[in-house]
Amino acid sequence: MIDIGYDAAHLLGALVLMTSFALLYQRRLFSLLNVFTVQALALSGAAAWQAYAHDEPHLYITALLTLTLKAIAIPVALHRIIQRLHIERTVEPALGIGLTMVAGVSLVTLSILLVLPVTENATALTREDLALSLSVVLLGLLMMISRRNAVSQVVGFMSIENGLILAAVGVAGMPLVVEMSIAFSVMVAFIIFGIFLFQIRERFETLDMRKIESFRGESD
Repeated sequence: MIDIGYDAAHLLGALVLMTSFALLYQRRLFSLLNVFTVQALALSGAAAWQAYAHDEPHLYITALLTLTLKAIAIPVALHRIIQRLHIERTVEPALGIGLTMVAGVSLVTLSILLVLPVTENATALTREDLALSLSVVLLGLLMMISRRNAVSQVVGFMSIENGLILAAVGVAGMPLVVEMSIAFSVMVAFIIFGIFLFQIRERFETLDMRKIESFRGESD
């Protein structure tokens, strides 16, 4: 049973990481949102499994919040924003896909090199969960840097949040108040980003960050 618990937790964490790479690969916004939904489902499953394996019922609340907010509410809202604002649905990355993926692999390697040496006294599962979580955070940050479209940058920010939640559920004993704070911060951030997107669209009639920079004289 211990081996099954370890393998299942490791598999779900690895799935969250693989979807981060899939997010970097996407060029179409709707495909991007679909992959983000899969990532949120994997994260919800990881939280639920940790709740079951370690007998921590409060993690079921984390799983439910992740499922409701990140796998359903946020993707549906972003779909409606894209349709309502008539946003161009093909995203041109600032870096080529090949270079972006190489950078992503490098960040995962960096995460492993940073986390494993400083967690020698922790259990194997905790060490690996923290390495996976830091990788997801860094890949989300890479997505925000390498994408010009504001919607894809919102998804990158939410992916960073997913990495933080994965780290929290992988460490035993996270208080319920921390889970509620994370959920509240996600909702507040999403509302702010939604208002931000509407204001950009209204003023510049585009969400392409390259075109917006040209209004400020930052691009030739």
